Amino acid sequence: MPVDLPEKSVFLKRYMSSHSDTLVGYAKWYGKVGEPITSAEMSAIDTKSMTLTCTLKNGSKKEVVVAIDPPFAGYDDVKPRLLEMKALSQEGLGMIKSPQIKQFHWPPRGYTFNIISYIVIFSGAFVASNSNSPLSSAAHFLHSYVSQRAFKIVLAVVVGSHVLESSYTLSLCWKYRASFPTMAAYFGATMFLGLHTPRDLRKRIQDARINSVTKFE
Repeated sequence: MPVDLPEKSVFLKRYMSSHSDTLVGYAKWYGKVGEPITSAEMSAIDTKSMTLTCTLKNGSKKEVVVAIDPPFAGYDDVKPRLLEMKALSQEGLGMIKSPQIKQFHWPPRGYTFNIISYIVIFSGAFVASNSNSPLSSAAHFLHSYVSQRAFKIVLAVVVGSHVLESSYTLSLCWKYRASFPTMAAYFGATMFLGLHTPRDLRKRIQDARINSVTKFE
């Protein structure tokens, strides 16, 4: 359900009216307001942005538009995203510490598809159609449609993309203070599962952020 429906916007503005400190954090961190703010209220919200009306220490008003990137996917996406934005603003303003990655967790999905894909790609890239390998029949079938050279190119692209994805995963591990064994485990998991690993890791970080702010509410 879109969040730009009038009734949802009214409810969100009313709900956020009791969370002025959170809105002040949004204005300071995302809106880059440098002046002292005594209070803030949400005057508008849709899928792509929220508008905040800030009361400055000198008594003047300042309107700030905070972009929501990526846009809300639906109404159920609003609360966790606003909580994550709250945690990010508090981290950026030095009010709380960022979450730490303490343990490695295997992503819950991606295994079956990746294993089948690797068998197909490696068979097509390295097994000759006339070899004695048990996979020779599969290779012969594959080569009747796609050349062995093409499979090697596909393999190079997959490995290259997984290296880039692993580098991104390592940057997350470094940013959130993971130990070396944990970083190594996430690097290996990303090389095997690709984007499934950093997506799951980002979800874990988001959940940790949400927990860090909700336990004090």
